[in-house]
Amino acid sequence: MAAPLDMEPAALSLELLPTDPLLLILSFLDYRDLMSCCYLSRRLNQLSSHDPLWKRHCKKYWLISDAEKSQRNQSWKAIFISTYSDLGRYIQYYATLKKAWDDLEKYLGQRCPRMIGSLKESVREEDLDAVEAQIGCKLPDDYRCSFRIHNGQKLVVPGLMGSMALSNHYRSEDLLDIDTAAGGFQQRLGLKQCLPLTFCIHTGLSQYMALESVEGRNKYEIFYQCPDQMARNPSAIDMFITGTSYLEWFTSYVNKVVTGGYPIIRDQIFRYVHDKECVATTGDITVSVSTSFLPELSSVHPPHYFFTYRIRIEMSKDALPEKACQLDSRYWRITNAKGDVEEVQGPGVVGEFPIISPGRVYEYTSCTTFSTTSGYMEGYYTFHCLYYKDKFFNVTIPRFHMVCPTFKVSTARMVSRYAFVRILDFVPHLLFSLITWIDFNRGVQLCVETSFSSFLEN
Repeated sequence: MAAPLDMEPAALSLELLPTDPLLLILSFLDYRDLMSCCYLSRRLNQLSSHDPLWKRHCKKYWLISDAEKSQRNQSWKAIFISTYSDLGRYIQYYATLKKAWDDLEKYLGQRCPRMIGSLKESVREEDLDAVEAQIGCKLPDDYRCSFRIHNGQKLVVPGLMGSMALSNHYRSEDLLDIDTAAGGFQQRLGLKQCLPLTFCIHTGLSQYMALESVEGRNKYEIFYQCPDQMARNPSAIDMFITGTSYLEWFTSYVNKVVTGGYPIIRDQIFRYVHDKECVATTGDITVSVSTSFLPELSSVHPPHYFFTYRIRIEMSKDALPEKACQLDSRYWRITNAKGDVEEVQGPGVVGEFPIISPGRVYEYTSCTTFSTTSGYMEGYYTFHCLYYKDKFFNVTIPRFHMVCPTFKVSTARMVSRYAFVRILDFVPHLLFSLITWIDFNRGVQLCVETSFSSFLEN
C-alpha cells in the first residue's frame, strides 16, 4: 500500500547512517572526540571501539609499531588507553621527543656504539615528583617527558651533548641524570633557581635551565653561564643563550647530529658547524671550513669571543699523480664586526707542512678571538709542486663567518650601573652641601676670631 502523499519523510539521523560512512567520519576525529563518542549512544560506543580507528592515534602520539603491538598482545584501543594513563600528561611532547631519542640511538649505534652504553633507563613519575619536592620548583613537562624515555647518561667521556678539542683544551658535555641535576640545583645569586642540564668533568662547564623568570632570565631558557670578569660582584653572571625550551634545545641538537651537521671524530660528536657554501676549489684542491664558538673561553665583560675552526684540505682522487704538492705558507685576512682588518702570514699550518696527493685529505684545527661579537676570516695557502719543484701556486681559503650566540647581561651589572649613575646624579648636591658647610664653618671661625680680638683689645 502506498504511503500518503502528505506524509513527511522521516528525519535523517546519524544513528540511521550505514556503518561504513560512520566509520569514515569517526576516522577524522581526534582521540578526545573519539573517546567522547563512546558516551553518546550504544551504537556510537560500539563503532568508536572499532580497533583500526585507534591504530592511527597509537602511531601518531605514542609511535607504536605493528611489531610492538603484536608483542603486547592487546588491541590498539587498549594500548592507547594504557599508554595514555601513564604518559597522557606529555601527549603534546612525547612523539617529538621519542622520535628524537630513537633517531639519535640509531645514528649513534652505527657510528658511536660506545656512547649508547652510557644512556640510562627511564625514570618514574614519582621520581620526578620527588625531585620537584627536593628543589622546590616545578620541572617543565617537556623535560619530564624526555626523562621518562631516558634518564640522561652516566658521567663518562665522551659526552652525549658534544665535544670540542684544541691542543691544550678539551670539553665533553654529559647529559645529566635527574638526581645529579637536582644535586647541582642552584639557589645562589646569579644562578638562582637554575637546574644544570649538562656537565663537563674536564672544564666544569654546564648548560643551565632557568626554572623561574628571575635575574633577567626567561622561564625555561637554557644558557651557558659566563662570569662578568669586570665586576666585583660575584653574582654578576652573563649568559650565552642556547635554547628557549628543553624541547627546542634537545631536538635541534639531535637534528644537527643525525643529519651530519656535527661531524663524528674519534667516536665523538664534535660541535663544529659547517656552512655548505663555505667551500672553495682551486684546480684539484678543495678547502672547506667548519667553526665553533667556545663559551668557556669567552666573556662578555670584557668583550672576548673565542672561536675554533676546522679546515679540510682535499685533492680530488681523479687528479694526476704529478699534481701532488706540499703546503708552504698561509695568509689570513681577519676582519671584525667594526671593519678592523688584521693580516697574518706565516709558514705552514699548526707547525706542519702537509703533502697533498690525489685522494688524500688533510684536516687541522686552529682558533682565533674577536673583541666584537662576530667576524670573518679568508685567505689562501701557498703550495709548491713536488714534481715541478719551482712551481708555486695559491689555493683559496673561502670566507667563513663566526658569530657568538645571543647573550644576556647580568642584572647585577645593570643594577650596579644604575646605582653608580644615581650616585653621579647626587654628586653635585653633595659638593654644594660640602661647600656650604665649609663656608659656614669659615664664617663661624671668622666671627669667633673677631670676637676674641675685640675681647683682648678691651
